[in-house]
Amino acid sequence: MTTPYTSGSSSIEPERRQEELSLGDRLSNVTRDLSTLMRQEVALAKAEVSESASRAGKGAGLLAGAAVAGFFVLMFLSVSLWQALGKEIGYGWSALIVAVIWAIIAAVLAALGKKALDQVRGVPQTADSLGKIPNALKGQEEKNL
Repeated sequence: MTTPYTSGSSSIEPERRQEELSLGDRLSNVTRDLSTLMRQEVALAKAEVSESASRAGKGAGLLAGAAVAGFFVLMFLSVSLWQALGKEIGYGWSALIVAVIWAIIAAVLAALGKKALDQVRGVPQTADSLGKIPNALKGQEEKNL
């Protein structure tokens, strides 16, 4: 004899299945879903941080190599400019002129470097999805759109 409430039966509506769940089953489902959600959020955060760190590390390494090579080039060019100007206006004034030129270049590079660092994104997807969790827990998913 078959019972009207078999778990494999397609005649039972989803609402009725929900009504038949005990409070413990419902709490178990919520706990399981929250656990899955948190694991997914942690995985997303790790992936975003890893990607950002990888890009930042590669860029920093390339900039460091370019800085060392550029330092030697600019040092010898500065000495050459100082010597050339020194013969015309004196070595003291030529050293001051070369120092002012380098001060201007340093200011421009500092401004460009700050702008580049301000463009580092961090973990925007994780922050966005974590911000949606409180509304989802309250059953207000439409507020997240």
